[in-house]
Amino acid sequence: MAKNTNLDELDYKILHIIQNDSQKTLKDISEQVNLSLSPTHDRIKRMESDGYIQGYVALLNRKKLNLGLVVHCQVTLEKQNRKNFSEFEAAILNFPEVTSCHLVSGNFDYYLNVVSADVESYNRFYQEKLAVLPSVAHISTLFVMDEIKQTTALPL
Repeated sequence: MAKNTNLDELDYKILHIIQNDSQKTLKDISEQVNLSLSPTHDRIKRMESDGYIQGYVALLNRKKLNLGLVVHCQVTLEKQNRKNFSEFEAAILNFPEVTSCHLVSGNFDYYLNVVSADVESYNRFYQEKLAVLPSVAHISTLFVMDEIKQTTALPL
């Protein structure tokens, strides 16, 4: 559990509550942390303006939305230079199938998480979007067989 000196225990309690259910009312949050409404509101607004809270989202059930396939891709570029990195990253930002992309160290350059309806639709994404990027030299694809843990919650 990482702690930041700019936040106190009440801030962490509030963050824990919000990240587990962002639809909790201010009243519910203030009751759970044993603080009145106004100071609770002020703390939340401060953490928003300081960037600790980046936004509020709904977590969607990808399987119900016909996005049951999760694929991990390891991508290696032809040359590791700023131009290729920039072009690849700009292209990836426009692919809604890619839910995360990380520049990594090791035997490949990027690690991508991709969601798709099925193998056929992933193959279309692979052939028509990912593999045709000019700087891509190699793609290794890993199909997820079962998800053991999937969370957006940070260990506060």
